[in-house]
Formats: sequence, structure tokens, C-alpha cells
Amino acid sequence: MEQPSATEPDPEGSDAGAGGGAGADEAAIRTRALTKRYRGGQLAVDGLDLTVPAGSVFGFLGPNGSGKTTTIRMLMGLIQPTSGSARVLGHPVPRASRTVLPHVGALIEGPALYGFLSGRDNLVRYDAADPTADPRTRNTRVAAALDRVGLAAAAGKKAKAYSLGMKQRLGLAAALLQPRRLLVLDEPTNGLDPQGMREIRALIRELASDGTTVFLSSHLLDEIEQVCTHAAVMAQGRLITQGPVADLAAGTRGRLVVTTPDPAEAARVLKEQGVGDVVIAEDRVTADPPEGELADINAALVAAGVRVRGFGIERASLEDAFVALTGEGFDVAG
Repeated sequence: MEQPSATEPDPEGSDAGAGGGAGADEAAIRTRALTKRYRGGQLAVDGLDLTVPAGSVFGFLGPNGSGKTTTIRMLMGLIQPTSGSARVLGHPVPRASRTVLPHVGALIEGPALYGFLSGRDNLVRYDAADPTADPRTRNTRVAAALDRVGLAAAAGKKAKAYSLGMKQRLGLAAALLQPRRLLVLDEPTNGLDPQGMREIRALIRELASDGTTVFLSSHLLDEIEQVCTHAAVMAQGRLITQGPVADLAAGTRGRLVVTTPDPAEAARVLKEQGVGDVVIAEDRVTADPPEGELADINAALVAAGVRVRGFGIERASLEDAFVALTGEGFDVAG
């Protein structure tokens, strides 16, 4: 009897009909022990067990080289895993990619564009390549996608004249030409100015409210914290943690924050009180939460003549959680 390959369906369930299955296992994406080892022995993804709830905005976090893009390429059927299994919308990939991909919009490693064509004509080409697209409504779909990403006014301009941010928008428009049950975005706000980033985040929230699952890869921690409901953290090819965004930060201790016009003196007092990791940033002094009573620390500051304008424990951010989990810093500025 023929043995199933590493990417055959796992025991989680049988294939559903075309486009179905995500509701059956309540996950838009599910991987089990997914592994990719390249020639030469480089282990890019190591035994990944990932669950992306249907209807979530899921942030996939990690620095360069952590395995994010390799994972996405396996999920989209672009490369074969070495071992393990992956299911997208309830179907095994890459074996059932032809069934799955018409229901998935993707923007991976930047859009592939024809520079000599206008933005509108690029989308016409993308739509014409989709065997499920009705040519009678093509122009309407293209116009709607351009408008949705804020490119209607630049639709007639050649793509080679687009800025990086405009190219990102056009790639996102291509992913939105058809209704999608799953949207996979690799660094979607790359190259955008702050206003453009806000607009794309609003669009992602809008898509999620319409029932689309959004799988968002990013190295921008504040972006994940603002827009995502769930997240996973990758480091050196391994999954460190996953779950609701609020829970990831909640498990990490916050920071003591003292706001004062006397930061140097405040820092001295905190150190005398045995408080660790004291950092001065203009009129703010931050430190590890003290072991003793906060009131005692505050009293010591006041007794030393420090003018305390603000005092308390600041909630841990996703950045704090990442550093605590991985033991390394993270490029939050992009």
C-alpha cells in the first residue's frame, strides 16, 4: 500500500468540498510539525505547530531569518515542506492548492508588476489570469479594488513610476479583486507613509469585519498590537508562542515609570531602593517593577526631594513580551 507523503492530509479530518473546510476545524490555517530544511542542512522552519482561527486578524511576528516568509511560501504551495503537514481552509497543501488558492488572496515579498503598464492594466492582467473571474464584470472589479486601496486617481499612471508604497497598494488591490476567505499579507505596510499605514490598517479591520481571515506577517510590533486579534512569535525557525494578542502581553511584567523634572536624582533613589534596570529617557525614568510596596518607593522619592509628576506600573507591550520570550531585541521602527 502506498504511504502518504509528508504533506498528505493528517488525521484532523478529511477533505471538504471546494472552498469548504475552515468552519469544520475552526481554523483557517493549521500546521503540524511543519519543517523546511534546505540543501546544505539549513533548518529554516523547525516543527511548526500553528493554528490561525477563522475570522481572526493573525499577526505572524519575527525578525529577519526567523522563518516567516518560508512558512508563508509553504502555506501557499510555492515550496514543498521537508516534513510535517499544513492545512489551509480545511485542505492539505500543497496537494490541494488548486482547490484552496482561488479562495486566498496573497501579497508575498512585494507585488510582481509590469512596469510599462498602468496600475489599472496590471490589475486587468491579474484578473484575466484568474480562471474563475467573469470577464463581463472585470472593469467593475478592477475599479472597485483600486478605489478600496486609494489608487483610483493614479490608476492610469505606469507602475514603474509608482513609489514603493503605491506598489504595495497595487499588490493589495490585486489580492482583493475577488472576495477572499483568507488574505495572506507579507509586510503589507512596507514603504507606506504614516497616513498610508493607517489606511491599510483600517482596510484590514474592514476586511476582518466582513468575515475574511487576515494572516499578516510583520516585523512592526506596534502594527501587530494595533490591528491583530491573535499573534504568533517566531525566532530562529521555531514557534515561541501564539495566542490572543492581549494574552501575550498580559503574561509579561510591565515597567515602573516615574515622570519627573529630576530624572537623574530619581534614578539614583530607585537604584538605592534596589530597583533594577533603571533607564532615563528625558523626563521619564523606567525600571523593573520593585519587589516591595510601590508606596514605599514613592515615599523614598519624595523624601529625597524628587518632584514626582507621574508614578505607576505601565502595562507591558507586545515589544516587552517579545524581548522577554526571545531574549533579544526587535526592530520596531522598521
